Amino acid sequence: MDIATILGFVLTFALILGAIIAGGSSIAAFLDVPSILIVVIGTGTTVLINYPLPKVIGAIKVAMNTLKFEEPNVQEQNKQLLDLANTARKEGILALEKELANVNEPLMKKGLQLLVDGLEPEMIETMLYDEIGAMSDRHASGAEVFSSLGAISPALGLIGTLIGLVAMLQNMDDPSAIGPAMAVAMLTTFYGALLANVIFNPMAGKLRYRHSQEELAKNLVVKGLMGIANGVNPRILEQALNAELAPGDRAEADAA
Repeated sequence: MDIATILGFVLTFALILGAIIAGGSSIAAFLDVPSILIVVIGTGTTVLINYPLPKVIGAIKVAMNTLKFEEPNVQEQNKQLLDLANTARKEGILALEKELANVNEPLMKKGLQLLVDGLEPEMIETMLYDEIGAMSDRHASGAEVFSSLGAISPALGLIGTLIGLVAMLQNMDDPSAIGPAMAVAMLTTFYGALLANVIFNPMAGKLRYRHSQEELAKNLVVKGLMGIANGVNPRILEQALNAELAPGDRAEADAA
């Protein structure tokens, strides 16, 4: 579970609610059914015009990565790759078959099985990168949908504001009708800005960040397996893998 995402949502909404209460306003004053229908429901229905239903559903599944995501441990992963490289160097590629049961990372397990099966390194590399490419497409699609939601919700807020202003101008002779119309005008803008800047755009950003982490880890897997397939010296392979990591992360991998 990603504590940072949950903590961010909770603290942000707490600050907004706190500001409303501190300003002497009632929470009920910020709840308006027409505004919710225009912005919240309208944003959801509008995105269905922009994307097919399966893509929207897929984006919701990908969005779970903002809440539940196990960050790849690239240092531990590199250590395992180097251990496999040492085994292959001492006992040969076929000796890696007995290590398959100890490999949990799906891409590494698949690549290792292909190595044991005797496929050419170039073919294995192509197959693994194809799988990474498919993953990237799924992740990019999810982030794109949430970026679109972040653009649509303020636009729906503007539409609601215009609706409220029109209703207000039509009822200038009735003071009792001005308040509800003004509430629709102001609250739709508020809801649109809130959805875009507190929920949708941050979620799109978190999805892109999660993707970059996972893509780096999987690229290191391919790099390590290709080094094993081509008989690269484990010490040289270690340096090649560490070159992909930030300096602060290399020391732990080196020590391992």
